Amino acid sequence: MMQQVDVHVSGREYAIRIGEGLFQELPALLSERHSGKKLAIVCETNVFSLYGRELVSALQAKGTEAFEVVFPEGEAYKTLQTLQTIYEALAARHFTRSDVVVALGGGVTGDMAGLASATFLRGTGFIQIPTTLLAMVDSSIGGKVAVDLPAGKNLVGAFYQPQAVYTDPDLLDTLSDRQYANGMAELLKHGFLFDATLTGRISIYPGRIALRPHLAEFIRESCNLKRIVVEQDERDEGPRQLLNFGHTLGHALEKVTGFSSLAHGEAIAIGMSVFTRMSESLGWTEPGTADTVETILSAYGLPTRFPDMQPEPVLDAMAIDKKARSGRMTIVTLDRIGSARLRTLPIPELKEALHGHLHR
Repeated sequence: MMQQVDVHVSGREYAIRIGEGLFQELPALLSERHSGKKLAIVCETNVFSLYGRELVSALQAKGTEAFEVVFPEGEAYKTLQTLQTIYEALAARHFTRSDVVVALGGGVTGDMAGLASATFLRGTGFIQIPTTLLAMVDSSIGGKVAVDLPAGKNLVGAFYQPQAVYTDPDLLDTLSDRQYANGMAELLKHGFLFDATLTGRISIYPGRIALRPHLAEFIRESCNLKRIVVEQDERDEGPRQLLNFGHTLGHALEKVTGFSSLAHGEAIAIGMSVFTRMSESLGWTEPGTADTVETILSAYGLPTRFPDMQPEPVLDAMAIDKKARSGRMTIVTLDRIGSARLRTLPIPELKEALHGHLHR
């Protein structure tokens, strides 16, 4: 059954359509809706082999001028250099502002393609077709697009909303268990922040196989929770910052480990666990919440303990995160499952509070 979440931002509306088998309908749908336009299918090498070649060929068979823009797989390629290759591909095809960049893939692809679309000719059409659970419940929603710099994650970016998001849970069947768990971290995050009932219902189905029959509905509910926050605060200046739960420490871990040993969801799971343990010890969080968070994350194979490494480089990297301002850091803590708040602390005070929870 097809489900839909409608997003209203920046004076515009777009739909997130969710349904099994939707990917097979896309060549006809996109060819009809974007007749006469060029479609640039941007994806990583592995996704092109799995889905991209099929989509480009099907679009071309329907008379649509579609072509692929393929770059190597991984966060390490989410760079200005890769962005340049996308620009050059669009220019070589005489792309115009009325043409459409289609992000087919996970969060790296959505961020890269979205930033290219936002900035090439000062804005082209943009569509998201997420192929990972992480992208389906998080990065494809809300319009944040960016690339990384050596100094940190997502430091060059923009807010640029897609015209549509097409989500087919069937595409997740090709994900590894690790990448599936990676997405569960963000889906569970929305429950931890905003909906204790959703968290409880997901916990009834621990593990990938048990959850699969209910996945489309949980994706829709997760998308809707993020939609509510994005509509309230598109530019990330207020309540949308709650979505950074776990990310302050998680992004620092990703940077220090070279975006290689920890997947994004794994780093965020550690961040959520450590911050909840810290805030509970400070009396900010209902006792037992940290145990609940860790138990649910662990059920999906996600790590909850700080890695066996020196904490100082991570704490230093955390201090230059884009959420740091004038020597202070805004962090997210849970009052309890389903309720969260923003707190702003001096960075030295935050480091001291965290330090005792990085090795236990």
